[in-house]
Parts: sequence; C-alpha cells; structure tokens
Amino acid sequence: MKTIVLGAGIIGISTAWHLLERGHEVTVVDRQPDAALETSFANAGQISVSYCEPWANREAPLKALKWMFDQEAPLLFRPQLDWQQWRWGLQFLAQCNDAAFERNVQQIVALGAYSHAALKDVVRTTGIEYHRLERGIAHFYTDQKSFDEAGSAVELMRKYGVQRRLVSREELLAIEPAFRAYGAHITGGTYTSTDESGDARVFTQALARRCAERGVRFLYGHDVLRLNKIGNAIESVAISARQESAGGQKQSKYQALKADAVVVACGSYSAPLLRRVGVDLPIYPGKGYSATFPLLRPEGAPLVSTIDDGRKIAMSRLGNVLRVAGTIELGGYDLSLDTPVARARCHMLSRRIEEILPGVCDTRTPEQGGDPQYWAGLRPATPTNIPYIGRTRVDRLWVNAGHGTLGWTHGAGSGKALAELISGERPAMQFGFLGMDRAPVPPQRTRMPA
Repeated sequence: MKTIVLGAGIIGISTAWHLLERGHEVTVVDRQPDAALETSFANAGQISVSYCEPWANREAPLKALKWMFDQEAPLLFRPQLDWQQWRWGLQFLAQCNDAAFERNVQQIVALGAYSHAALKDVVRTTGIEYHRLERGIAHFYTDQKSFDEAGSAVELMRKYGVQRRLVSREELLAIEPAFRAYGAHITGGTYTSTDESGDARVFTQALARRCAERGVRFLYGHDVLRLNKIGNAIESVAISARQESAGGQKQSKYQALKADAVVVACGSYSAPLLRRVGVDLPIYPGKGYSATFPLLRPEGAPLVSTIDDGRKIAMSRLGNVLRVAGTIELGGYDLSLDTPVARARCHMLSRRIEEILPGVCDTRTPEQGGDPQYWAGLRPATPTNIPYIGRTRVDRLWVNAGHGTLGWTHGAGSGKALAELISGERPAMQFGFLGMDRAPVPPQRTRMPA
C-alpha cells in the first residue's frame, strides 16, 4: 500500500518506520530541512509513562484563573479572539472532574506502556543511541500539602499497573544525590524506576535516516498546501517545494501526491489542515518552553530525570548538557521568544535551576554573557490529553496527532498502533481509536464570550 505521512516529528517518523516494517511504500513530507525540527526538537527528554496525568482535573479551573495574571505560571491561558481557543477551553472544563480524570488516565497509561515497549523494540532493532538514561524518573515536592496529595496520585497510577512509589526526602536524595544542596527545601517525592530519558530529536533524526536507507522517500522543505478531496475520499495531497532560481528569486514547485492512505501527523497544525476537509478535531497549541544549559560541573548534575513540582518543570541530563522544560501557554500559534511573557518564562527556567543546582550549569542569561539555548515549541493538546489515533470519516485519511506534552513518551507506540490499524490489525491495548471506538468531538454550539 502507498502511504503518505505528513509531518516528520517523532509521531510521523515512528509511523513511517512501522509502516515500512509492515511492507508499505512510504513518503514523508515536512516543511523543515530535516526531521524533528519543530515540536520534537527540544522537549524535556522524559519517557514518562508514570507521570502522565491529564491537565484537566477538579482543581485546574481555579488554578488557571489564578495563574492568568502570573507570567511564570505553569499553565497560562492567554485569551485570543479565536473561536477554536474558546471551544477548546469549554471542552477542557467539561473534563475537570474526578470521573473524567480517572477515565483519561486509564487510556493515557495504556498508550504509554504500549509505547514504551515499542520504543525498546525499535532501539533493540536499530541500535540507535540518543543519550538514553534508564534510571527512572523522580518527582520532588517543596510543600507538605502537595506531598500529602501525591499519595492519591500514586494509588491511582498503581491501580493501572504503574509502579510509582512515595519516597521520603532522605530516600529521594539517595536516589539522586545531586539535589542535596537543595535538600532542606524538599519535603518528599515519588519515584518510578521503570521510566527513562533521552534526546527525542537525536532519536527521531537517527530513525529517519534508517527509514531513508530502507527506501522511505523524504520530501523535506515542502509545504503541505491542502488535502484534495473528491466526494468523500482524499484524491491527492497538494505540496510545494521552496526553490531559488539563478537570480536568487524564491519560487515554489507544486506537486500533487497520490496514495492509498494519507496520515496527518503535523502536531498542532493538524487541526486546521483537517478542518478544510470536514474533519473537526479539538487540537489546540500549547506553547512549551525549554532551556538547554552547558554543564560547568558534570559530576554535580543529576542523572535521574526529575520533575520539580514547585514550578512544574522537568530536567533531564543529555550528555554534557542539562535540558530543562516546562510551562504551557495557551495563546495561539505564536513561537516568539522575544515577548515580555516569553522572556519571563525563559528566565524563570534559568533562575530555578540555579536555585536547585547552584553552580552546576551555566545559567547566565544572554544579558549576563551566557549562552543558554532557549526554545519554544507548540504542544498539540486535546481537552482530555488523549491523542487522536486512527481513521477519519474521510476515506483514505488517517490521523496521528494531539499528544500534548507526551509526544516523546507516546511516539513509538502511536506510530506502531496506527501502522497496525492501516494494515488491518488491532493494537493490543485498551485504547479508544478514532473511527473504531471513538468519534470526533462535535463542535459545541456555545456563544463565544464578548
């Protein structure tokens, strides 16, 4: 079967690999010059099966309201004149109850476990190296109330097979001694030994090269213009390549690609592309930030990937650097780093790491003479945090998008599951696949606030 995959992030490349493994002829299209240069470029690096709670919970509405006036808030809602944002927000609020939270956790954990196994299989098969550390993930708390509440989350995760456990401050510092300088501020934590970390960009680009070596056709530097639909089926995909003429003028070369199946794996850009052919999925971009710091004292840097509950940021050792990522900003497709809000959020990452790991990293800001690699990427979020994987109502059109902050965690399994579905197989997990167990969420007829 001829298949076109739109998007060369971790989701798209994993899909292409598993389609190739099942004998399909695959073409991958991406506007960037290489794989993993957008959402998969500089995330926190965590394969976090055990730390995957949905954003929507009973406390989220009050917190979001309070955080609207804090530029450094973990979740910042920035109202726009955008109906899709308001509709997404209303559907998010509908998930902010205990029953929905547990229902969503169950599916997210099932996909995470399936994906972790799929990732291990790919690594065994390919031998890809990507600064992988199989030392688990820790989560520390800096106030007693949050630590006390962590017990409920531990019980819920263990109910679905995740071996997360509560640990005292002393146990946490024994698991990761790098936090001893900050130990007086830590009240306790949780730890899961089966989780791991690694560089998503390095892995994705290496897997893309292996796909190319085995015959996958890559059309980098090509914009996806539209999906051409005839009747109720995708007839072709319109793309254009940016080219320069001899005189230096930029020109576009148009093509119409045809295939038996088209997979939309364009992250946050999947939703507007799909809406043009009548497939309306509530996927909205959440702008996430990261900073990559050179290590000044490698011996003092953590090897266990860790979540700081106080600021809701994650940190992972990637060779000779420390990757720190966190915060979500719901304010459209803006990726700039030079706005007051963006600068405040980036500098918060620098300041927080210096508090926790004093002198370990070069956390100086550019204004101070440092060279941190600040970055922002759009996390394709659904109101439930459950991605859409499966067949749409339009013939030949499939989707693999909406993974939020868990694209790296769920990438390998999402790619494998969709490849299985396209091949007529049923993935071995309890998950609601689009077009099989789960219908798209219909638009809500609610007036947008004035």
